[in-house]
Order: sequence, then structure tokens, then C-alpha cells
Amino acid sequence: MKGSSIKVGVITDQTGPLSFMGIANANVAKMVIDDINAKGGLLGRQIELFLEDSETTDSVAEAKAAKLVQQDQVDVIFGGIFSSTRQAIKGPAVVQGKKLYIYPEQYEGQECDPLIFCTGPVPAQQVEPLIPWLMQETGAKKFYLPSGDYIWPHTMNRKVRQVVTANGGEIVGEEYFPLDHADYGGTIDKIMSSGAQVVFNTIVPPGLTPFLEQLHGSGFTKRGGRIVCTYFDENFLNLVPAAHVEGLYSCLDYYHNVSDSFSKNLVRHYDTLYPGSAKFTAGSACSGLYRGLRLWEVAVKEAGSLKQDEVIKALDHARIAEGPGGPAEMVPGQHHVRMNMYLAQAHDGNFRIVKSLGVIDPKECVQGVG
Repeated sequence: MKGSSIKVGVITDQTGPLSFMGIANANVAKMVIDDINAKGGLLGRQIELFLEDSETTDSVAEAKAAKLVQQDQVDVIFGGIFSSTRQAIKGPAVVQGKKLYIYPEQYEGQECDPLIFCTGPVPAQQVEPLIPWLMQETGAKKFYLPSGDYIWPHTMNRKVRQVVTANGGEIVGEEYFPLDHADYGGTIDKIMSSGAQVVFNTIVPPGLTPFLEQLHGSGFTKRGGRIVCTYFDENFLNLVPAAHVEGLYSCLDYYHNVSDSFSKNLVRHYDTLYPGSAKFTAGSACSGLYRGLRLWEVAVKEAGSLKQDEVIKALDHARIAEGPGGPAEMVPGQHHVRMNMYLAQAHDGNFRIVKSLGVIDPKECVQGVG
């Protein structure tokens, strides 16, 4: 290998509409890599962090991925929040660059490439446990799906439709909007007239805030309607008045309300290093990025080298005994993580865990190893 440092590339949205998430991701990368370096580095070498801002713009993410591979010659790439950003990074990093890429965000699943590992939750870990529980708990049968018009909502909604109908419910509306769409009046009229009992939301920033405000104004929740948003975490609660998301249900791998001592100490440490509004949260990919960096660290140690095929072989079954929300392990052959999942509900601007689901398998595609 060239040089004496190990080079890690991280691409995240430090400016633009997702900056409140991207800044937190950048903080996590710095925190973990500083910690590894302080303890002597990896394989006796220090890690050099190459941190790039994708500006919440896919073409920028693509250019940054090309730079990390061609110019900086990094050993591994992490990052991306939107699924479209993952695809933008994948081109130059994986398809052309043949580089190991670890994607940290909860997403729609179905990424099945020998060079890509995913460390956030997928539909089998969110939609499958959440919807039957919600229908049983509330008696709700009618679901409306207002959605952002890109990969994640389309794939997620197919899963939602499958699980809702399998449990005797129905989808009474499904609509897609550009990400910056702001006037949801017509849709909210349809939600109210359709008798929808649950709004399963996959609208994302910047269109998210006006949608929640207009939905709140319609009296949907006052009449007993429920809002579900599987990516919603504490960073998102800061975006809107608490009243707009009161009672909202979410399902993630970690919330601040998780009480194990490792998670509590980790977040306390993060808050000391990075006070401010960019919190360590799960929907914002912080937990997945932390997990991804630590699993990669374990894999490099096991491989005893940075040879990519050897690292991938070790990463295929890597596990960490401690992480945000609990331990985690790669499911061999799947390149996705088996981890603890939690159902939570928003109350007065905070999430309260209503059910610990325990360890859930990602049930993603199995591929050849190495």
C-alpha cells in the first residue's frame, strides 16, 4: 500500500437541505476515527479521514466519490443518506473504482453488490414489525401514502402495501411529489375524505415541513388519525413544532430513550464533543455510520491487512458486542446487519420507546462471498 496512513473517505451532506443530518454524520466519522487513532490506530497505522461535502446534491456526491477513488486513493468509502445519493456514489466508487463502499442509512433494501455493505435498517426490520403492531394496537385499516418521488418511497410503499393488505387493511391513496413540493392542500383533502386512519409518510426535506404543518392544520390527528414515519428521529423532531408530530410513530435501530449504558455513554461523549443541534440519531444515519466504521475496524483487524478481498471476507461475518441500540452483526452472505429494533412514539418533542422488538434479521439477498 502507498504511504503509511490508512485512508478512509466519508461523503455526507454537510450543506443543503439534509445538512442537519450530514453534519452529525461528519461528527460521527471524526469521533470514531479519532478514537481508533488515539488507541494506536489500525494495524499499527494511523487513519486519515478524507471528509467530503456532497451538498445534498447527487452530482456533487458523484464527483466527490470519483475524487476519493482516483485522487486520494482511499481504502474504503462511507456515506450517503438519500438512496439516489447512494446510487450516485456507487457509479465512480464501486462500478468504475471497484472500491469497498459502506452505506449507513436506513433504506428500502435490495442493494445487492459484492462491494457494498449496508449498516442501517431495511423494510424487514421496520415495516414488517411496525405495521401489524400498529393495526392491532389501534384498529386502523386504512392507510394513505404521501411520498417523495424517488427510489426509497416507491420501494418502501410496495412493502407497505404488501404488509397492510396481508393484515386485512387497505391503501386508500398513494401519491408522489418532487422533493421541494410545498402545497399539499389537494392531497390533505383526499386524506380527510378517504377516511384514512394512518398516514404513512415518505415525504422528505424540504417538502416535509410544509406537509406536516398542513396535515396538522387539517385536524387529521385531532380526529384520531395516526402518522407513521419510519425515518423520523430526534434530529427531525427539531425541524417542526412538537404539536405537528405529536403521537407520530417511528421504527429505528436506536433512540435517545434506549437505556443501555453503552448507548448512553456514547451519546454523552458525542454531545460533549459536538454540542449543538446536529444530534447523534438513527434516522440520520449516525448509528449506521458508527456501526459501519466499527464493523470495518473489526474486519481489518481480522484480515490483518488492507487487501480489499480479505477485508470483505472478514466483514461478511463481522460483529460488534456494543453499539448504539445494542450489539450488531453482519448476516453472512447478505451484506446487511442483524440488530435490535425499537418502536417509538413522539410525545412533547421527544421519542418514547413503546416496544423493544429485539434482534431482527434484514432478510436481504444472499450473495457469494469474497
